[in-house]
Amino acid sequence: MSNDMLLYLMIGVGVLLVILLMAFFIIKKKSGSSERAQIQKLREGTKEKSFSTEVLYQKLYVIYLKTPFFKRYLLKLRRRLAIINVDDEYLTRKQAAKILTNTILIVVPLAIVIIAITHNNMLLMSMLLIFELFMVDTFVDGMVDKLDNKLLKEQIDFFSEIRHAYHEFNMVEEAIYQVAQDDDKPEMSRQAEKIYEVLISDDPESELEKYYDIAPNSYLKEFAGVSYLTKEFGDRKIDNSSLYLKNLNNITQEMQLEILKRDKLDYTFQSLSVIAIVPMLAIEPIKNWALSQFSFTADFYNGRNGMLVQILLIFLTFVCYILTRKLKDNGSTAMNTKNTENPWQAKLYKIPFIKKIVDLFIPKQGTKEYTKLKQEMKDAASKDKMEWIYINRIVLAIGTFIVSIFLISQLHQVTINNVYTDPTVDHDIVGEMNAKDKKSAMELTASDNQYIEHFKGNVKVTVDDIFKAMQKGRINKDYIDKKEKEIQIAAERVKEKLDIINTEQMQWFEVLLAMVFAIIAYNAPIWMLKFQAKMRQMEMEDEVMQFNTIILMLMKIERVNVEIILEWLERYANIFKEPISRCVNNYESGAWEALEQLKEEVSYGQFIRIVESLQAAVEKIPIPDAFDELDTERDYYQEKRKESNERLIARKGKLGKAIGFAPMVVLFVGYLIVPLVFVGLTSMADSFAGMQESQF
Repeated sequence: MSNDMLLYLMIGVGVLLVILLMAFFIIKKKSGSSERAQIQKLREGTKEKSFSTEVLYQKLYVIYLKTPFFKRYLLKLRRRLAIINVDDEYLTRKQAAKILTNTILIVVPLAIVIIAITHNNMLLMSMLLIFELFMVDTFVDGMVDKLDNKLLKEQIDFFSEIRHAYHEFNMVEEAIYQVAQDDDKPEMSRQAEKIYEVLISDDPESELEKYYDIAPNSYLKEFAGVSYLTKEFGDRKIDNSSLYLKNLNNITQEMQLEILKRDKLDYTFQSLSVIAIVPMLAIEPIKNWALSQFSFTADFYNGRNGMLVQILLIFLTFVCYILTRKLKDNGSTAMNTKNTENPWQAKLYKIPFIKKIVDLFIPKQGTKEYTKLKQEMKDAASKDKMEWIYINRIVLAIGTFIVSIFLISQLHQVTINNVYTDPTVDHDIVGEMNAKDKKSAMELTASDNQYIEHFKGNVKVTVDDIFKAMQKGRINKDYIDKKEKEIQIAAERVKEKLDIINTEQMQWFEVLLAMVFAIIAYNAPIWMLKFQAKMRQMEMEDEVMQFNTIILMLMKIERVNVEIILEWLERYANIFKEPISRCVNNYESGAWEALEQLKEEVSYGQFIRIVESLQAAVEKIPIPDAFDELDTERDYYQEKRKESNERLIARKGKLGKAIGFAPMVVLFVGYLIVPLVFVGLTSMADSFAGMQESQF
């Protein structure tokens, strides 16, 4: 990369920062605009005399919404924050603008660091900057997850206050309304106000179903549902304690376990994502150090093999980074906020020509391949449609093939450029060449280049032809007075360079290799589904434990039957959602038969025991008797839940460390240690061979 190009890039980044600073001060001083008037109206009565960051974020929100690149991330943030902030437009705008601003303040300096470190390697710099775009999603998700975790912790305090308010009013809706007036926790207050509106509405059952669709987590769903059932059917005294308050205590214990689980996952994975990224930033410094200390490694680091290792390392880092994020995923608001209504795949599929091509790849309904893929999508809880998955597969395959062909051609070009530009030395040098040695080496390279240009393209040229041209001085006069042995060595050297230049072109097997890469990319979405399904299997025990808590809350409420329990399990299910939904749909045609079909569709033993207990409650015994062990062995199940979470975190942590440290291992072993050892031993062997020849 030329110095002029680097200068232009640095100037561009500097101009961007200046524009951001100017926008900041303009927004601060600007008055009288329609947006500011609207904000002032929203904040009427609470206007601050000094400059307010809240006003700044509201103004930045409007700017981001009008900027094409930022608009995409802003709308993604809105979808997630709108769930947490239920109908609070002001707070949603403020948080969205704040998160996006913080992301920009992280990404822009990181881009400057990448450009500064890799400015001599255009290909590496481009790939790192592209990869940085993917990191924006991670920054956004991480910041929203913090808000989601904050809401979960606020719910603990909220339920504690509900207990006191319920003792005072002895009415569910009044207790919720009283606690909802707390302005110290705006996110939780909004949720409480929404639940209160549901409970006092004319049709609370239908309004409750609507709230289930927008609730930010399952614990608020449970609270809203239990509050509704208590309001409708009344409270009961169980062991001289309120059943409603006991259920609140059960939900609180579930939340406490979830908070501990998330905290431990955050602690386990807090540095793995960074560790997975750091090796990319260390590629260029390691290369420069190796070249400065061991000049004989120049052929590797500046040649094709070095670039291949760089590409492999970047690709491995990208894959490991994604897998690490998937492992850490705690199933918060991201699960419910992905835009599945009209993504780019759906827009692309509406084009008739593309639709015909995609349909050729999609397996026909009823075939074994179609059934298998459908099952994999269910196991992975994928919200995508099958045609979207195949669009992803086709786009990935085409993109990978094009990129592979481009990279292969670049590798050939790099090799050719190295022949023309690398200093030519006839012995290995440890350390960096001094100015005198480098000058003489470059003069020798320039001399060789004259012969290369003369004979280039002639695949029949021999060493003797080059020897004669050098000896007679046809091209230059550098070898007229040289000894025959020196001329012979020079002729062989030029012939080796000629062979490289004449053969460095796209080969048929390289096109075949690009096709292999395309096939791998074509199957990557399916492999990701399998990976997600594997991760979901690790969460099965945790979900069944949550089912036990739900049943424990419902079984002592009067008028609750098996069908209501199944509807609640369906509402909170993730892994077992599909079979439970089919059971609910078939329940009216035969309760026992529907439960029997559910039992056949699942293979997890603990869930099967729940189904068998439900079958017993249908015809033989009351629901409390069918699940009496849940109440009598509550402490045991709590300890088992904790131990299950510990095992889950340990498995994820072990797998995450293996994935997260993989790029670091490849960097030091594949890009530093192995090249130094292998190239060093090879150079040493060549030096000894040359010394032996000189003795004879």
